[in-house]
Amino acid sequence: MNREWAMVFIAAVFEVLWVIGLKHAYDLWTWLGTAVAIGVSFFLMIRAGQTLPVGTVYAVFVGMGTAGTVLADIVFFGEPFQWLKVLLIMLLLGGVVGLKLVTHEKPAENVKGGET
Repeated sequence: MNREWAMVFIAAVFEVLWVIGLKHAYDLWTWLGTAVAIGVSFFLMIRAGQTLPVGTVYAVFVGMGTAGTVLADIVFFGEPFQWLKVLLIMLLLGGVVGLKLVTHEKPAENVKGGET
């Protein structure tokens, strides 16, 4: 896995953390941790989007974040386990993996402001 895809994966992990934080934050420190997770998540997603196709980066980021949040709800917060829900998450992740497999990196372009 190359560096940009690793950034997308880490960004999705931080997305799960901040989504959980939005629900469970209760004081200054937990809200601060949530804000930091939001910042890290979006920073990494934006950095990856500078090299990879933005639409694919966003789809993978949201898909992994959604699956991670649903699984965290089941594992850590007592959300009822449902086979249909797990099947649909697997379908979502299959689409995310498919997008990654068919997406090719574009060469980085050096664009300098003001030059034509």
